[in-house]
Amino acid sequence: MTAARVGIGGPVGSGKTALIEAILPRLAESGIDTAVITNDLVTDEDAERLRRGGRLPPDRVRAVQAGACPHTVIREDPTLNMAAADRLEADFPGLDLILIESGGDNLASTFSPDLVDFWMFVIDVAGGDDIPRKKGPGILQANLLVINKADLAPHVGVDFPRMLAEATAVRGGGTVLPTVCRKGTGIAGVVEHLRREVLFK
Repeated sequence: MTAARVGIGGPVGSGKTALIEAILPRLAESGIDTAVITNDLVTDEDAERLRRGGRLPPDRVRAVQAGACPHTVIREDPTLNMAAADRLEADFPGLDLILIESGGDNLASTFSPDLVDFWMFVIDVAGGDDIPRKKGPGILQANLLVINKADLAPHVGVDFPRMLAEATAVRGGGTVLPTVCRKGTGIAGVVEHLRREVLFK
């Protein structure tokens, strides 16, 4: 049985790496054997951050350098990420889950179905409450939309209940979960969604 492969996309600074940092301990508590692949243009910065964080053994965090537009290696030609995932499965038989974090991209970013079984898109309140109304493919097509940094809404002039309602509406009722990754708020809901829709479906 192969590991489930879950993509995590979203703009730069929305909280993709912070989301991974927040969900890893909960996945471990649930006995879910996990590894991570990060994507950056020409560095391993996100991978190094996760390795330093100590939530996974360093060799379970692999880095892909896209060397081009971030969406290229997760959509048009995902072979680098597919190869990295295959190597992880060979190195760690019995893996349950591989999280694949995209490099920071715009609202048009999506994942190839050849690469992932499920993908989520992360936006944040500080990016503006008009993001859901822009209806980018990332917003509309992701299996799960996460709106991070919900606690900042009063400080950036965002009506968060309205933003949440608009996001749900443009997604036709598709799941939208608010989080504050740095504080752990809403993380249990994300993990439970993954358990229900991906790991134990």
